[in-house]
Amino acid sequence: MIDAEIRSEERFSRLALAYESADEKRCVSECIERVTNKHSLDPETYTTKVSNGKEVLVLEYHDDCNRESGEIFEEIIKSLEIKICN
Repeated sequence: MIDAEIRSEERFSRLALAYESADEKRCVSECIERVTNKHSLDPETYTTKVSNGKEVLVLEYHDDCNRESGEIFEEIIKSLEIKICN
């Protein structure tokens, strides 16, 4: 199961997606590439390893004056069929 968390402040937004399996990793990577390529904003992305073999892929948008990242995050979450986002 892919877990999602969004954090947003003035002109800054972050989406963190945690996954365990190689299939989930592939699914998350393909979705992010597909969705972000459709938009003019380029996120900073990085991946970190956490406990129990999970990894977290993080997308961050800085200086997002028009809050375009919200639309991008929503599209990613819907595409990955994530039902709960913290």
